[in-house]
Amino acid sequence: MIESKHVAKSFQLEKSKISVLEDIDFSVSEGNFVCLVGPSGCGKSTLLRIIAGLEHADSGEVLFHDQPQTSPTPKITMIFQLFGLLPWKTALENVEVALEILELKKGERFEIAKSYLRMVGLEGFENTYPHDLSGGMKQRVGIARALALQPEVLLMDEPFSSLDELTAKTLRSLVLDIRGKSSLATSTFIMVSHNVEEAAFMADRVIVMSPRPGRIVGEVNVDIPRPRMRYLRDPVYFKYVDEVVEILEKGK
Repeated sequence: MIESKHVAKSFQLEKSKISVLEDIDFSVSEGNFVCLVGPSGCGKSTLLRIIAGLEHADSGEVLFHDQPQTSPTPKITMIFQLFGLLPWKTALENVEVALEILELKKGERFEIAKSYLRMVGLEGFENTYPHDLSGGMKQRVGIARALALQPEVLLMDEPFSSLDELTAKTLRSLVLDIRGKSSLATSTFIMVSHNVEEAAFMADRVIVMSPRPGRIVGEVNVDIPRPRMRYLRDPVYFKYVDEVVEILEKGK
């Protein structure tokens, strides 16, 4: 479904040019949950933005269904680390604003937004503004907004890193529960994380990147049955965690 072919990206900073990504080559099949891990500053988020069509690669390309992915599409949506909610809009309006691209009537947008807020556990908070929501609730709005477009691919940029561990644990389970819903169009997930244990818990495949400029230095296929909560103290789970850590250490 998604192919990254020899993607490279650099940024101009004053008089110097900083190479961020180098020769990124991987693919993601339909139904996969892939997690990108690597040191801070290795280009993980930049790569996600290129896949989303929010940034352009200097060389190489990203393909979506074999077609170049060069601009945003409602078929690929994104959840941001710092929520990205509009503070002057209610929770419901924040979800509705994403639906405007589909040119739906206001009544349709209202009903769809309401149903997705209900799905993420925010029924009754439709008219609440972001400043009155907790961090976890804000991210639930972000999840509802991303899913309301019924994308084929959901991108997540460290979606739980700014939350306390208990809230993060709850939202990880929520995302995995949503992934299991056959009624949703969204079946393919690509997540950026700096948390190796989170990556091994969430993903089918963990792709490991080197320090900047980011290159792919390894991959771990996580073969643990789902749901995985009861396997979190299993030695097999920690074996996968250790494999990812080992690749990270070698890639330094």
